[in-house]
Amino acid sequence: MTRFALLLSILITAPAAAADDPALAHARELLSRVILVDGHNDLPWAVRSDKEYPNDLDAWDLRRPTRGDTDLARLRAGGVGAQFWSVYIPGEAAGGFARTQLEQIELARRMIDRYPEALGFATRSDDVLAEHRAGRIASLLGIEGGHAIENSLGVLRAYHTLGVRYMTLTHNSHTDWADAAAMVPARHGGLTDFGVEIVREMNRLGMIVDLAHTAEATMHDALDATQSPVMFSHANARAVCDVPRNVPDSVLARLSANGGVVMVTFVAGFVSPEVAKITQPAMARYRVMLQKAKDPTDRQRIYDEVFGKLVLPKVTIAQVADHIDHVRKVAGVDHVGIGGDFDGNDLWPEGLDDVSTYPRLFAELIRRGWSDEDLAKLAGGNILRVMRANEAVAARLQRERPL
Repeated sequence: MTRFALLLSILITAPAAAADDPALAHARELLSRVILVDGHNDLPWAVRSDKEYPNDLDAWDLRRPTRGDTDLARLRAGGVGAQFWSVYIPGEAAGGFARTQLEQIELARRMIDRYPEALGFATRSDDVLAEHRAGRIASLLGIEGGHAIENSLGVLRAYHTLGVRYMTLTHNSHTDWADAAAMVPARHGGLTDFGVEIVREMNRLGMIVDLAHTAEATMHDALDATQSPVMFSHANARAVCDVPRNVPDSVLARLSANGGVVMVTFVAGFVSPEVAKITQPAMARYRVMLQKAKDPTDRQRIYDEVFGKLVLPKVTIAQVADHIDHVRKVAGVDHVGIGGDFDGNDLWPEGLDDVSTYPRLFAELIRRGWSDEDLAKLAGGNILRVMRANEAVAARLQRERPL
């Protein structure tokens, strides 16, 4: 089925499907009146890395069905009220990251500006609420990987000035100051002293510390150092799927004191232990091939070579809900959110494979007895609280520690 045919099917059958399924009808109604804030969508990198039309926002016209997971019609169908757009750049190169990072921020800003009727740029919690009231999808920016600052607090501050409101401390590679989950052996045993200083400066700026992708020791060191609530923009529960990318219970148990939030992701290899047994060795091979590649732009060819022929078990929406339930059980209902990772992956649970499908997940939780109050916290209330807390801490620290 083509993307256009699929979209027509979504739009035509959604009301009928909801009418036949009380939980789905309930979920759609709920998402029409509360704000759903997704923590991570990689559309800007999908645009940049498109093999046929790289960096071409005309080719990726969000007013029409796209070749990826995201367009305006599907965002509306999914009930999305706010989106953190990831301005990801690869971290495997030897350096020279800032130029690529600036280009990605500029591309994302142009993408948002192209659709003033549908998207509104936001940098503060009040902006998110104002854009939502105006009927637009509040659009925020998050950097995925601390390699992008090139060990410079000045560069970090410049990204904040450009509107970036979270930074993932690592991606899949260690930085000079923080260990990543995906790379072994560890280099630092968590955060270095400079890594602690980066966390402190992020607190002062009001840039949320994102601990997705980081090693467990880095998570704990960051929680020790931060004065503001942290986030995991797209991560799952390690007790449910035991991969290093997911969050262990020892960290989940600290989130109540910190106030942070784990935004559960839909990536099949982080959801299902059976899939992880296949994808984790493949991912290790992929990283080795990337490091040996002469042309770092050849990521897609290498990805297709490693992952293109994998045969994977089915992953269900219920398995994603199991992660949400586990985070609620260990950390508390005030510390869980949603971070789908759309357009950054192509291995999805059945029925949870693009931005139109969030109501199906909420319907599953409704069937499990989740209240509307708790679902509103999951959808966006918790991450908005984290944003407000970071803004308040930043205001205090800027008075105490001006540059």
